[in-house]
Amino acid sequence: MARRKKEPQSVHRKNISSAAEQLFFKKGIENTSMNDIAKEAGYSKATLYVYFKNKEELVGVLVLESMQKLYDYIKLALEKSNDTKERYREICYALVKYQEEYPFYFKMVLEKLKVNFESTHFLPEEKETFLIGERINDLLFHFVKDGITCGEIRSDMEILPTIFSFWGMLSGLIQLATNKEEYIEQRMEKSKMEFLSYGFDMLYNSIKMQGEKE
Repeated sequence: MARRKKEPQSVHRKNISSAAEQLFFKKGIENTSMNDIAKEAGYSKATLYVYFKNKEELVGVLVLESMQKLYDYIKLALEKSNDTKERYREICYALVKYQEEYPFYFKMVLEKLKVNFESTHFLPEEKETFLIGERINDLLFHFVKDGITCGEIRSDMEILPTIFSFWGMLSGLIQLATNKEEYIEQRMEKSKMEFLSYGFDMLYNSIKMQGEKE
């Protein structure tokens, strides 16, 4: 215990949040108690409350981390190419990588996020998460706008609704391929990535400018 007391607060918070992440993934947030988290992290329940006020704060920290990781993945994907379709594919495969490496986070970023901060009843992490989400939307907005400007993406679409629609379709497709991987291999004779590539191309074809070369 003496060693622990000498460690920075950030180390303790990371230990606890990592334990919470594992339990939330295994049992779900609702079925995980602070007692469970304390036991998993190797802390007393009283010590847990020194670093986190409650389970809601822990969830808020993890959601914030998940959104930051997603931002980093998408930003890096967009920096890999100047070609619109190639950048789209990079985004798609970055989402696949993100889901495979952080399946719990992938599900968390699909959850409802707080957007009203006029009152004082919100966690600091909730507002930070919202702002990072807006930065992600900004990255994707400029990606679509650039595609329209260079004549590779249709100009008759509203950009923000298009972004949200594609986010829903892409995340659903990735989750479906993960859940039904065995069925896809047996019935379609395709690997998970072959199936996803086919689906990604179908979606891109719905927004590309007519006559654009493959």
